[in-house]
Amino acid sequence: MNPGEPREPMEQRIAKAIAELQAVEAAVARAEEDLRDSSLTVRSRDRAVEVTVGPQGELTGLRFLDSRYRNMPAAQLAASVLEAADQARAEMAYRVREIFEPLTRPTGVAPEFGGFDVDWDRVLGPAYGGEGSGRDRSASDRLRDEIHDDSDDTRPGTRGGGRR
Repeated sequence: MNPGEPREPMEQRIAKAIAELQAVEAAVARAEEDLRDSSLTVRSRDRAVEVTVGPQGELTGLRFLDSRYRNMPAAQLAASVLEAADQARAEMAYRVREIFEPLTRPTGVAPEFGGFDVDWDRVLGPAYGGEGSGRDRSASDRLRDEIHDDSDDTRPGTRGGGRR
């Protein structure tokens, strides 16, 4: 605003800011709705498996392609699954951030308030590095933990495979 121009009344500025906030909230709701049913499918580099993830990185599909997987050692097949799942999650996270990022920028009416504060843990979910996700560990560490957990479940009286 120039020094010689009359200032806009505070009530008008507040009304504009509220209208802009409501527009941003509506845009966030539309983005969440659009993403709710979205999915992304990725093949492993060796083209043995294909995984599909939902908008929060949750695994929603797993396909073994052709018959390559039949001749793969278990560790190699598991690594292919993890590689494809990690890639799909990363691509989905990028897509989600691209949709929401413009909403985080300051607005023209009230730039001093900044943009909409996105709760990335809520939007992206635990699969993308929220607390307790284990995303800071390598794929082989996570696989080793899963194998260890599965072997514990085969004892009698557990969920995995033992009799009760």
